[in-house]
Amino acid sequence: MNRTRSVLLSVALILAVAPTGRADDIDDVVNRWIQQQHVPAASVAVIKDGFLIKAQGYGLANIEHGIAARPDTVFKIGSVSKQFMATGIMLLVQDGRISLEDRVSKFIPGTPATWQAITLRHLLTHTSGLIREAPGFDPRKLQPDMDVIKTAFPLPLTFKPGEKWEYSNLGYFVLGEVIRRVSEKSWADFLAERVFTPLGMTSTRATTLPDIVPNRAAGYAWESDKYVNAEEWWAVRPSGAFLSTALDLAKWEDALVTERILKTSTKTQMWTRVKLNDGRTHPYGFGWELPDWPGDSTGAPVPTIQHGGTMNGFRATYSRFPTYGLTVIALTNRTGTPVEGLAANIAITVVPQLRTPAPSTAPR
Repeated sequence: MNRTRSVLLSVALILAVAPTGRADDIDDVVNRWIQQQHVPAASVAVIKDGFLIKAQGYGLANIEHGIAARPDTVFKIGSVSKQFMATGIMLLVQDGRISLEDRVSKFIPGTPATWQAITLRHLLTHTSGLIREAPGFDPRKLQPDMDVIKTAFPLPLTFKPGEKWEYSNLGYFVLGEVIRRVSEKSWADFLAERVFTPLGMTSTRATTLPDIVPNRAAGYAWESDKYVNAEEWWAVRPSGAFLSTALDLAKWEDALVTERILKTSTKTQMWTRVKLNDGRTHPYGFGWELPDWPGDSTGAPVPTIQHGGTMNGFRATYSRFPTYGLTVIALTNRTGTPVEGLAANIAITVVPQLRTPAPSTAPR
């Protein structure tokens, strides 16, 4: 991205661009979707060819107080956070302080013999063999990451490192602890210093319940045909670490198409499918899912770079379509909402070529 286009995006992030017919179509898609899916609020950012073409809030960020959602409303983003934890590791790699092939035991004291073959690469790609959640994780309890990690030491691996792909939030707890020990800062402070502050992502921060967070959305569930308040979790998890806004994530997107934070070679590594021990690949990189879109108007698969996020009372998605220069960010405040469908409908609205052609004949 050249400097002029980057500056234009920065201005757009503050002022937003003038509405267009396509932007109005996005409004229709989102408003219809939140009504159909019983979602109190959605905050959306859409970037096309380096320009923010839509930044808008829809519905109510807080039902009880009638507070409307805005593009700067703060949501829990769940596992969309994994790309930031992976970025923290890759910044330390760029600094020459760690290597992807370093063993976990180099950084974490007391690791059991079964963990000796696990590398940082295995953790980033969910191929370590660690279970999904450590038995000591308690969503209602604040505790150090290391205390949670230690509770998994006695458990066997579910497979040999590199043999399979299996999602592990525990693996990202370990990565957070590696960032803390190597940087000598908490992972939240390290990422604020190296990513969020330089990019002006002023609303992005570690998830917190007791702190006052301006413009924070409340989380809800839809039960028995009505909204109820979702249970608040006290735990702060590296695997679902951050609060953020659609506007802040648009600033992150601006950085992803430059070398301001990550080198091009680093991003290439992060956006390459993991290769398993037997040579097969799985569509996951370092904190990013890498599936193919089902097909565009020609029927050809379209590579995507994306990740969803789930926290109690919230769902989020960040979807990139590099072939078409398109990124769709959608944050919502209802448990279990199919937010990926919203992002897909927005993507098709902006880029009609992403609509998969219907079969030429009816199936038998």
